[in-house]
Amino acid sequence: MRNDITLITGAGSGIGLAVAMLQASAGRPLALLDTDEAGVRAAAAEAERRGAPRALAITADISAEADVADAFARCRADLGVPTRIVANAGVEIARKAHETSLAEWSRVIDVNLSGTFLTCRDAIRLLLDADLPGAIVCVSSPSAFVGFAGGSNSAYGSSKGGVSALVRALAIDYAASGIRVNGVVPGATATPLLDVTTGAGGDLAERARTQIPMGRLARPEEIAEAIDWLLGPKAGYVTGAHLHVDGGLTARGANDF
Repeated sequence: MRNDITLITGAGSGIGLAVAMLQASAGRPLALLDTDEAGVRAAAAEAERRGAPRALAITADISAEADVADAFARCRADLGVPTRIVANAGVEIARKAHETSLAEWSRVIDVNLSGTFLTCRDAIRLLLDADLPGAIVCVSSPSAFVGFAGGSNSAYGSSKGGVSALVRALAIDYAASGIRVNGVVPGATATPLLDVTTGAGGDLAERARTQIPMGRLARPEEIAEAIDWLLGPKAGYVTGAHLHVDGGLTARGANDF
């Protein structure tokens, strides 16, 4: 019988937290990773309150290879091999290229792209070793597919473009092993990360109304539902795909988000 242990990175807030709560309500054991120790502990406690038989809180920086390896080892030892993996953790800087230091660029690439790679790699290693099928969802971005009219997106857009390329490569490499790899593409979502992207200006609601065809920001729970579908058996023939959950943002083309 397939194991339903779910591992989520960036689970202390935003989309990752919403995914954790949805998985908890379905009664799944959880391994929750975040750099925010207090946030991930609170998320684990709430997940258990909502129905997770156990929620393991792990403080980890996914850009650090040793942290990722330790997180998967702890998950395997305490819960078992995770078969539902959500590579969600990410950081952002809103800065034009000529204003971006190499250290800032490297931090975004290290977390968003290398961290996603490490999460996927170590998950796949465990699944192959245990001869288990699995589903991985990587969180990409509209900036992997279109340029933002608002600009200041070179580091973040590059990192997410890499994530989407990684999704396609992994899907091909591991389809025969029963491991599906897909991407979800959230539009402008009401999370703390959006504040970094937009500067949290007072015109945000108006910008959402005019720039997004559906006229509003996404709720994290709406992205979590899409991720849950990609993880589940109803998406059993879906791999190497991207599910855009963006209110029509990328269909519109030019936008300021």
